[in-house]
Amino acid sequence: MTEEPWDDPAQSPLLLAVDRGDYELVTDGPTPPGPGAGTEGQRALEIARRWCEAGVEAELRRRSGTAGPAEHTVVRHDGGWLSHEVSLGGLTVRTGHAAILTRLESAYGLAQSFDVLKRRALAEPDVDHVVWFETTSVLSQRQLRTPANLDTAWNAAAALAVSPDPLERYFGADVLHCVDLFDESEDFPFDTPLADLFLPWAEREEDPRVLRVLTDGLASSMDPRAVAPLTALTRHPDGRVRELAVQGLPFPMNSGNKEAVTAVVERARDDVPAVRRAACTALGAVPVGYPDVTVAHIPYGTLRLDALAGCLSDDEEDVRVTAAGWLAMSDDPRADEVLCSYEGIGEDSPYYGELYSAWRRRERQVAAR
Repeated sequence: MTEEPWDDPAQSPLLLAVDRGDYELVTDGPTPPGPGAGTEGQRALEIARRWCEAGVEAELRRRSGTAGPAEHTVVRHDGGWLSHEVSLGGLTVRTGHAAILTRLESAYGLAQSFDVLKRRALAEPDVDHVVWFETTSVLSQRQLRTPANLDTAWNAAAALAVSPDPLERYFGADVLHCVDLFDESEDFPFDTPLADLFLPWAEREEDPRVLRVLTDGLASSMDPRAVAPLTALTRHPDGRVRELAVQGLPFPMNSGNKEAVTAVVERARDDVPAVRRAACTALGAVPVGYPDVTVAHIPYGTLRLDALAGCLSDDEEDVRVTAAGWLAMSDDPRADEVLCSYEGIGEDSPYYGELYSAWRRRERQVAAR
């Protein structure tokens, strides 16, 4: 193997992508053959491992012969994850090597321990870095494929709930949440154990990053014990926590929980656009008919539609569109002006899918007159 794969025009596009730490290029293509002696898979593992062991800046300095400071640029990936693009001495790479190594090892059945994968994640202080996604996903999915090992991973992650390091707590919470998310069994065996762990943890957690994972887990658990904490978390100082809490309340709202209804209506006036949009979606996600409850003597159906209508003049376009779409699905004419203003958009618009059902519903109503 050449010392510097990216300088060798004979190298495959995959090996060049691995060498440059480009996680998206590696994962978008086919997995190379297994890591037997001399195979492309073996070379890919060697390249990724070398970068991980040396460190990106140190390896760039070795290759470029430059000792000056490196330039870092954030690169956003699909799904919201990120890596950094690092430039030094005329050379540029991305910091996806640890995530690439983890992905390749998993594909080849080279299972790393919980502690090894945790160290890889914690080496990146930004929990949005793609190595956090890859390590937690690999741990949770691998353990679900091998149930005999599940207790080991679950217990190791749960033990981090009392770690003094918030990054360790985040890693533990994320692994537990991913185990629950990726489980496809029909009886949801992890929902209750997850709530058992997350409910007391959320009460004492002070780091907003960790609390976001706990809130998301409680929101998806469908555990009735989570309703009161989620309702309280809609008023948390962190906007992302409020957004995630709102996303967990449609079912209790539509079951007639007045506190949940009141909390979500309040969030339709939140300072953060993403929270207002989540509130519109929660208010729109109702079954046929409304629960027979009133809040401050106002029927739930009226309260819900008025809250959505109040967002039609929102400063943020996506909030206006979300509110209009849900109002139209409830046959409320207050949505017509916004709905008509978007009739000419094409399928490439980010709002086309959101408004399609509302347009079709209105067309059927017109045809039926």
